[in-house]
Amino acid sequence: MGTPTSGLRISRVPSKPVLRDADGSLSIPLWLQRDGQFDTDVALRLTPGEAEMLHAQLCFALDGEPVTTPRAQTPDCRKTALGPTSGWRL
Repeated sequence: MGTPTSGLRISRVPSKPVLRDADGSLSIPLWLQRDGQFDTDVALRLTPGEAEMLHAQLCFALDGEPVTTPRAQTPDCRKTALGPTSGWRL
């Protein structure tokens, strides 16, 4: 017998950015699939403090992984993974 979440998959909607709502919270658009079938769109809503904590935890979790964003768009916590460059400072 499967668990209640068997066959459940949640993923980011690749074409939609993270948005700041009028109340200051941040919304991350997600897709919900059950047993391989699209079910619905949902949004993960985070307070700024929760978003900051998630950001920090993701930076730690990505330590050692290659950076895939352009240098100018890479968060400071990931720039050390890019290696040194002349004139660049944290």
